[in-house]
Amino acid sequence: MNDDHDLGLSHDLPLLLSRRRAIAIVGGAGLGLLLAGCGGGSGAGSSAAGEAPATEIPEETAGPFPADGSNGVNALTESGIVRSDITHSFGSASGVATGVPLQVRLRVVDIASGSSPMQGAAVYLWHSDAEGRYSLYDQQISGENYLRGVQPADADGWVSFASVYPAAYSGRWPHIHFEVYPSLDDATAAAGKLRTTQLALPEDASRAVYATDGYSSSLDNLAQSSLDSDLVFSDGYSLQMAKVAGSTAGGYTATLTVPV
Repeated sequence: MNDDHDLGLSHDLPLLLSRRRAIAIVGGAGLGLLLAGCGGGSGAGSSAAGEAPATEIPEETAGPFPADGSNGVNALTESGIVRSDITHSFGSASGVATGVPLQVRLRVVDIASGSSPMQGAAVYLWHSDAEGRYSLYDQQISGENYLRGVQPADADGWVSFASVYPAAYSGRWPHIHFEVYPSLDDATAAAGKLRTTQLALPEDASRAVYATDGYSSSLDNLAQSSLDSDLVFSDGYSLQMAKVAGSTAGGYTATLTVPV
């Protein structure tokens, strides 16, 4: 397993510092407004699907393993990347990711037009497997491309991915990466990206999942991390905390409104 999952400071730190610098510049009432919009210091009040969020979802690092052409391999231009079930590899690869089932449902809305649904926008989503590894990068699964996929938004702005619950690996809170593009054509050309961000998963569901077989190190890793110390979520996560419902027996559904 790679030991540096999302921990490369030369890759992540400049963007994280830019967000903190923005907070430092704003004082008094302005700071309060910024924290209210970006969720400073609190995970409560995540924008529910259908609500009109007050600000755009924060821009975040893609991390070291995006496979969008920005760091080596580009899965976006490969035939088969457009799919809703991302548990299996596509093309010449045949691997299948195992773990507790997780349905990820994102509703993409346009802030500039009063949070109306962004029909036709596309989301590229990826995350680690149950052992904390990323396909196409980790040596053990470098030939696989599972847990990556692209979906276009429907008339109500929704995209949906069938996946498995990701691990908690050393140094990071449980999370999912995704990028928003203006259209499916843009996404599969890796061009015109509107937003790169990350989704946080809540502690209660994560603890339940990590107590099951297949997530051997995740409980210990979760115990050694927190949202308030996480490299990405420490400056606010209310717009990124998914609402998660379900069970380990029947699987979970994670839902988040994505204002861009």
